[in-house]
Amino acid sequence: MELKQYYLGCLSHASYLIADEESGEAAIVDPQRDVGEYIADAKSKGYTIKHVMLTHFHADFLAGHLELREKTGATIYLGSKGEAEYEYTKLNDGDEIKLGKNVVIRAMETPGHTPEGVTYLVFDRSKSDDKPQAALTGDTLFIGDVGRPDLLASIGVTADELGDMLYDSIQRLKQLPDETLVYPAHGAGSMCGKNLSTDTVSTLGKQKESNYAMQDMSREDFKRIVTEDQPAAPQYFVHDAILNRKNRETLDVALTKGMQALSVEDVLRLQNQGVIVLDVRDNVEFAQSHMRGSLNIGLGGKYATWAGTVLSPSARIVLIADPGTEEEASIRLGRIGYDKFEGFLKGGVAALDVHPELVMKGKRFSAEDLRGKLEAGEKPVLIDIRNDGEVAKGMLEGAKHIPLSEFSNRVDEMPKDKEVIVYCAGGYRSSLARSILEKEGFDKAADLIGGFGAWEKELAGAK
Repeated sequence: MELKQYYLGCLSHASYLIADEESGEAAIVDPQRDVGEYIADAKSKGYTIKHVMLTHFHADFLAGHLELREKTGATIYLGSKGEAEYEYTKLNDGDEIKLGKNVVIRAMETPGHTPEGVTYLVFDRSKSDDKPQAALTGDTLFIGDVGRPDLLASIGVTADELGDMLYDSIQRLKQLPDETLVYPAHGAGSMCGKNLSTDTVSTLGKQKESNYAMQDMSREDFKRIVTEDQPAAPQYFVHDAILNRKNRETLDVALTKGMQALSVEDVLRLQNQGVIVLDVRDNVEFAQSHMRGSLNIGLGGKYATWAGTVLSPSARIVLIADPGTEEEASIRLGRIGYDKFEGFLKGGVAALDVHPELVMKGKRFSAEDLRGKLEAGEKPVLIDIRNDGEVAKGMLEGAKHIPLSEFSNRVDEMPKDKEVIVYCAGGYRSSLARSILEKEGFDKAADLIGGFGAWEKELAGAK
């Protein structure tokens, strides 16, 4: 048996190839939407991808099951509680898929993060007929955590109901052998939980010892613990959870539309129609020169996650990118189902050189500059856009807390006639927040270079 993990750091997402090396029959579990790597690996090993399996309807990315089916003819499998528009095969608890003679994948219903959640137990019969070598747990069990049960309240399933299911699922998983390897669908950085480890594989035995949610406790204590202090979910989560049930265009179709090179005049016309102009360069380059009214979400950070946090799923998008990075920027948005592309600015921001009236610079202050302003008695409006957990550890005196996830809807809480300085932890998110204010006509908007981290260093150095 071969079991290979693919880990996509920008979405903290893990997917898997399982193959019987003798027969060459293979399955892909929880694929990302750009599926070329699975196909290339299968081809290089002489495998045939016959099965594509989802552990549940994911909320934080758009899965590549339709893309794989189109390119390989593979059958799509869902847990028995799953209902989808496309053709699929249901797997009831205990149902098995055989890959050749030696490899068996058995469905184990483990709802709780979602009602249709399943774990796939993987058996290598050359080693054992009754002990699974691996458990692909989806978002039911993570390394160090469990899947949050509160994401589907908006579509009619309560956190309490899912919490009950999750408790029962964890009790079932605890019965698996200690040596069984745990392969989850996400790692640290995912908002599908609150305490995910940076490790991407563990054993059931280690999780029984160290995972807070696998300790012995009452049902009510479990539900209380797993629902408290969860991070705010981006607005795209419900959109993706629904879209993963639907027939839709494949990523290739979306990219064909998105890879249109546009003139400055084309971009300006689309912007005037309400299309979002998204500049994906880093915050330093963006501050030096950018198109008026554009938003900045740099490719160097959690680009797709923050796009899905501040932009509507229905947003039409034009990209401004360093030449050669337009496809990467499009693919990464496409992975979360944000694929209403209109094209990209041909030549990048350099194309605006002959249109100085369309260009502006971003205002930024160093921590030293800000300390000087405050010591001189100036009183800019300070806005902390970090999340609740970050703010709990300290913030600038007098700052107002408006998390970035709420920022666009709370712009009217900030004055246009005063200097507004936004800051985050390190400067990545604050460039986006400042660009939102610029777009809304805040001529005195600025952000703090290096964020709260730079401010703490400045204060420490001043002592």
